[in-house]
Amino acid sequence: MQPNTLLDAILDEAGISHAGLAAHVNQAGRARGLALRYEHTAVARWLKGQRPRGQVPDLICEVLAARLQRPVTLDDIGLGVPGEPGTPHTGSLGGFVERATALWRSDEQQRPHVLDAPAVTGTPAVMPVWEWENPPEDVDVSRGGRNPVTAADIEMLRAARTHYEQMYRKAGGIATRTRIVGFLNAEAAPLLRGSYTDATGRQLHRATGGLVAIAGICAYDSDAHGLAQRYFHQALRLAKASGDRGLGAYVIALLVNQALFMREYRQAVAFAEAALRAAGRHITPALASDLYAMQAKAYAHLGDGGSALSCIRRAETAAERIRRGYEPDETGYVQPGLVNVQVAEALLSLGELAAAGEHAAAAVGNPAHDRGRVHRLAMLSTVELRQGNAEKAVVTAVQMAEQARGMESQRLRDRLRAVREHLVRCGSAGTAEAAELIDGALRVPL
Repeated sequence: MQPNTLLDAILDEAGISHAGLAAHVNQAGRARGLALRYEHTAVARWLKGQRPRGQVPDLICEVLAARLQRPVTLDDIGLGVPGEPGTPHTGSLGGFVERATALWRSDEQQRPHVLDAPAVTGTPAVMPVWEWENPPEDVDVSRGGRNPVTAADIEMLRAARTHYEQMYRKAGGIATRTRIVGFLNAEAAPLLRGSYTDATGRQLHRATGGLVAIAGICAYDSDAHGLAQRYFHQALRLAKASGDRGLGAYVIALLVNQALFMREYRQAVAFAEAALRAAGRHITPALASDLYAMQAKAYAHLGDGGSALSCIRRAETAAERIRRGYEPDETGYVQPGLVNVQVAEALLSLGELAAAGEHAAAAVGNPAHDRGRVHRLAMLSTVELRQGNAEKAVVTAVQMAEQARGMESQRLRDRLRAVREHLVRCGSAGTAEAAELIDGALRVPL
């Protein structure tokens, strides 16, 4: 079930409480001869994605239409009939914009039914990727809103993406997410509802897609996995509207990374293949190297050493073709050494300790942004412990803990905890002090 952010938004617009809606629906039902006894708890279930039975969706529209003094349809409240126009997967671009902006609003207001929603699996997880890869394409994305969108507006969105990406790398996703979601609501939403030609609209959807992807990364970093997935799916839809296949492949790489974290290894392999296949010549060497490296990690976890090693070779070949200055802004995260740390993780899963150590050391030997350096040091410390080199592992772990200071990130905390557990299990000289240093970092609440 996906949270019904459209219903949430229209209830807020109408100024009606959960208990108030339930009471009005019961009253409207009595006028139709129905004995309804809904309470606020039922409305809370509807907001979480449960579909009301029978005539109740129509009664909700009736109640809200009377309150707002305008017609309200089932699509307006997120209860359109599945499989008919207006539902998330088959609806118009305009309908998508309304659903997307409703989610941003619910996120900014910290609605629990949105923040706590679990990630979807199975067909709902695969469908957005399939729809991105397959026809129909958006023939015309122009819109006739009130305010015209200018080139300066689009440049502002691009600058904001870079700004929030840098903030995320330095401060973490928890600190950054509220800022970027506030920006999406205040600046991006009015632009999407504005007036623009098809050509301007393509640029607008591309710039917004890049921003929404960063919002998804921040949600992922905050452990809000259902929310992160919804942002990634939105970014994928925006990428399709922009006509930029490379941007779509980048967003799928984010979904691959999330699938790896959730241990959905076969899905990670399939998504990466979809990105490589559908983007074709539009995929850059940097993105191809990352997708192949993540595939290698997935295959390694599945115990398929042959496929993992094949993907490692492809990742390394693609990495050799990376030319700085010829990559889009989004793939800037694929810095020298990133493929090494991904490959080290795959080799570690395969039990290839010597090769994993070489790649982990090479990763740390390359400059990286603050956040990436924490991950690289964590991987090197883990490999050093597995190799029985506790003294080196302790030095590396101390560097990692120092580097992580000031960052608010659940993913980095996961890394710190994992290294701490390895240190404690090792029990060698110096490991207790390093574990204590990590404990100090973990004591600070996020």
